[in-house]
Amino acid sequence: MKTKLFVLAGIAGSVLMLSSAAQAADIQAGQSKYQSTCLSCHGAEGKGQAIFPALAGRDAEYVTDKLERYRAGEEIGSHTGLMRPHAQALSDDDIANVAAFIESEFN
Repeated sequence: MKTKLFVLAGIAGSVLMLSSAAQAADIQAGQSKYQSTCLSCHGAEGKGQAIFPALAGRDAEYVTDKLERYRAGEEIGSHTGLMRPHAQALSDDDIANVAAFIESEFN
């Protein structure tokens, strides 16, 4: 019985370590995609500029929702036309990674 518990604890620990490593990789991928796609409008610190809104303080769920809606062609606001092509160029993984980066870096 103790052996089974020890094995289960080891498996659980391994899963947690792999999950943490995957999360870090996702954030790194999100940073790269943010720099190539989002930075010029939303800024290096996510504070936005001129007509481009701040992303600082936004959680991953909010960012994911907005990007998915833009990508689907939904009309969100007066500047949808500016965002739609950028969002449509993103994969599901890109959106998740960028959202994770924004939440971790700008909050």
